[in-house]
Amino acid sequence: MARAVANIPTPARPTRLRSTYSVLSAWLRRFIFYALLLLVWHIVANLNIWPSYALPGPLTVLAALADGFQSGQFGLGALASLQSLVIGYGISLIIGVVLGSLIGRFKLLEETVGSLILGLQALPSVCWLPLAVLWFGLGEEAILFVVVMGALFSITLGVVNGIKNTPPLYLKAARSLGTRGLALATDVILPAALPSILEGLKQGWTFAWRSLMAAELLYITLSLGNLLNTGRDLNDASQVMAVMLIIIAIGVAIDTFIFATIERRIRERRGLQS
Repeated sequence: MARAVANIPTPARPTRLRSTYSVLSAWLRRFIFYALLLLVWHIVANLNIWPSYALPGPLTVLAALADGFQSGQFGLGALASLQSLVIGYGISLIIGVVLGSLIGRFKLLEETVGSLILGLQALPSVCWLPLAVLWFGLGEEAILFVVVMGALFSITLGVVNGIKNTPPLYLKAARSLGTRGLALATDVILPAALPSILEGLKQGWTFAWRSLMAAELLYITLSLGNLLNTGRDLNDASQVMAVMLIIIAIGVAIDTFIFATIERRIRERRGLQS
C-alpha cells in the first residue's frame, strides 16, 4: 500500500499556479514601466522646454490618434501600407526561399551568387530608393521594389544558413535509412533548418516594414508614411507621434501573434519549452 501511494503522481496545480503568477508579474512590471514612461513624458512636455507643437503631451497625442481613426485617415492609411507590405514581402518570400535553397544546395551558386547577396545585404534598403524612382517613377511599383529589396536578402541568407547548419549526423542517419532526394529535403533538412529560416523571415519582415515606411515618405498617397510626412509639413508633432504609435503597434502585433507564436510552437515540439 505504501509503495502504491508513493507512485501516485504529484498534482501539477502548484506548477500551473507558479506559471500564472509569473505571467501576471511580468505584465504588472510592464504596466508599471509604461505608466512611469507616460508620466515622465507628461512632465517633460509641460516643462515648456520645447514649443507645444514640437513636443505635445500624451493626452494631446491620444486625442490626435482618436481624431485620425474617427476621420478614417489612420485606418485607411494602415490598410494601404499593410497591403503594400503583404505584396512586397510575399514576393521576397517566394524568391528568397527558392534562391536560398538553390544556394544552400549547390556549391557553385554559393561561391558566386551567395557572395553577391552577402554584399548586398550590407547595403541599407533606403539606398534602393533612387534606383526605384529612376526605374519605376513615383508609384506603387517603386514602393514594392524597395520592400522586396529590403527583405529579400535577409530571407535568402536565413534559408542558406539553415541548410548549411544542418547537423551532418542527421544527414548520415537519414541516408543510411535510404532517404534521398525530396524526402531528405522535406523530412530532414527543412525541420533542422527551420529555426534559422524563421529567423531570416523575421529579420526580412523587419527590414520590409522599415523600407516601406521610407519609400512611402516620397510617394503622395494615403499611407502611414505619407501621414508622417503630412504631419511634418503641418508642424503637427501630435499627428507624427500618433502615426508612429500605429507603426509600432502593427510591428509588435505581427511579431507577437505571428512570429512569436510560430517560434513558441517550434520550441514546444522540440521540448525546449513546456
